[in-house]
Amino acid sequence: MQKILLGLLIALSSCTVQKINSSIKNSEVFDKGHLGFMLIDPAKEKPLVEINSDKYFIPASNTKLFTFYASYSILGDGLVNGLNYLEQGDSLIFWGTGDPSFLHPDLKNDKVLEFLKSSKKDLYLLDNFDQVAAFGPGWSWDWYNAYYATERSAFPMYGNVVRFEKAKEEQRITVIPERFRTSLSGKDNENWQGFQFRRERFSNLFSYQISNEKVDEAFVTDIPFITSAEMSAVMLLELLGKRVEVIKNESYLKLDPMKLQTHSVDSIYSQMMKISDNFLAEQLLLLVSDQLTNTLSIADAIEYAKENLLKDLPDEPIWYEGSGLSARNMFTPRSIITLLGKIREEVPLERIKAYFPAGGESGTIRNWYKADEGQVPYIYAKTGSLSMANSLSGYLITKSGKILHFSCLMNNYTIPANDLKTELQKVLYFIHDRY
Repeated sequence: MQKILLGLLIALSSCTVQKINSSIKNSEVFDKGHLGFMLIDPAKEKPLVEINSDKYFIPASNTKLFTFYASYSILGDGLVNGLNYLEQGDSLIFWGTGDPSFLHPDLKNDKVLEFLKSSKKDLYLLDNFDQVAAFGPGWSWDWYNAYYATERSAFPMYGNVVRFEKAKEEQRITVIPERFRTSLSGKDNENWQGFQFRRERFSNLFSYQISNEKVDEAFVTDIPFITSAEMSAVMLLELLGKRVEVIKNESYLKLDPMKLQTHSVDSIYSQMMKISDNFLAEQLLLLVSDQLTNTLSIADAIEYAKENLLKDLPDEPIWYEGSGLSARNMFTPRSIITLLGKIREEVPLERIKAYFPAGGESGTIRNWYKADEGQVPYIYAKTGSLSMANSLSGYLITKSGKILHFSCLMNNYTIPANDLKTELQKVLYFIHDRY
């Protein structure tokens, strides 16, 4: 009897896999562009579905899966190094590690500020800003005003953004940091509907306009500011009430510094993954580089990860930066599947659920891939979107209790992204329901 039941289950499973394959390969939606798809049951020896799994695709923010794995492998789940410093006589010489949490409007880490406040020594900010390019390779110049392309830097403050915020029916706009209020001016435009904040391309001068219809509504918007060692020193002076002098001396960077542990990296992983925060992704790789070499190089962090953490991937990652904003990044679905397996082996499932967006519940898929009413999420996955790319890769929990790994990379589609998501939603729910 047991052999008969086992045979029936195998036959049903095989039929389901055939239907999954057929629904993807015969989809009129997926046929309108280039699709890479792979689905595995870790308990099986062969993939359940495999379509163009060995082809390279632009992954968009699926790149953050690689950033997350490299960061988790090197930084762990403890506290990040928020500051490098040396004490020499009556001088405290300090420099940035790339830690994005310092005074970040969401993460609210002020450990570095309290450390500098408590010091009785003269303060010197060592300028290592030239180690970090503000924009990543392949980024577009006209993204300078967009939060998703916030400048990378050695010593971020306030997440390198100005937050403009207004409560409902309030007239006053809150500006964080407050120092930029004097750099903000209003503009009139009778044709504008809604609200908009803009920064001039080469200066920290901001303007805004709000239509009469929206003047009583609440909003929060973050606009990047141009950062530098000199800007950071001025901002620190305003906060500390004491002078901070910028110095350039590369010999200090070759010494073994003391390190100030500040903020939980867990919250950085979670925000980076759930809302697909590009700035946090880039800065995490700088933290990795600092941890490895006491210098800041995203290229070096990536090269280390490829050589020491990702050698077993079936295809070499074409990987240039941490966030996936660059169309130069290219990965294959089968490499992402292998990476998902490595994450499962090394990261507890409950942590994965805490870090990854959950279908119908949190992050970038809170409105997609919803579970049946009253049920827990069945998709934990990382999204990715650029004008030429849409992707989703992660873990699918079936009604039978199996945890499957999947990667779907879609490139060069001219149809709306929502059409792709709707089609993929049907496929993933079918797998969830039937496998």
